[in-house]
Amino acid sequence: MPPMLGSSHRRTFVGRLAAGAAALGAALAAESAPLRAMTPSNEDKPIRHPQDDWLDAIPGSHRLFFDAVSAAGAGGALGYSNNFALANKSGYGLEATALARVICYRHFATLFAFTDAAWAKYGTVWGALLDFKDPDTKAAPVRNVWNATGLPGMQPNLGVTIASAVASGVHFAVCDMATHFFAGATASKTGAKADDIYAELKASAIGNAHFVPAGIVAVNRAQERGYTFAYVG
Repeated sequence: MPPMLGSSHRRTFVGRLAAGAAALGAALAAESAPLRAMTPSNEDKPIRHPQDDWLDAIPGSHRLFFDAVSAAGAGGALGYSNNFALANKSGYGLEATALARVICYRHFATLFAFTDAAWAKYGTVWGALLDFKDPDTKAAPVRNVWNATGLPGMQPNLGVTIASAVASGVHFAVCDMATHFFAGATASKTGAKADDIYAELKASAIGNAHFVPAGIVAVNRAQERGYTFAYVG
């Protein structure tokens, strides 16, 4: 049993205990202050911009955004988006109309947002820029291969074409920044004007294409509007 304390000792002990509790409280308050400062206020919540309203306009209870940044990723996103629809049908009895699917073509995937006509004209240049060949001919592509049927072997698009994806309700976010870049790179190889090629590319976009200021911006805006995110590569 601890020794009994006199009244003066008890007062000293209680005083020290109170002082320690006060110091601990102050320390905890100081540590939590930065956390409170980091908590977003109403003013910090995402601002909605009308340029992104097309994301809301796509019907669907389940919303998924596929991020493609390479030639293989441009094909793979088509396969993944189709698998998403098939699994929702077989596992939940949901039709494709219950799904909002957006494929983002940015970085080196951007060029696959353009039609066969553009690839027929610039495919030799683009194939060299991407270090990419038609998987069937093994030569520089002169068509958008991910909109072609009958490709040999196991291709990343799993036989799903851009046209069939569009028909099933898939939409595409296309990086405008990369489109400008490739227009300039193509102009430097052909002697044409970059602005003319850029206008030509925009006019030859695939179906359900929505040009966004930059693909990385669409990655952000889609998630702010309720889409979950799938990186394809």
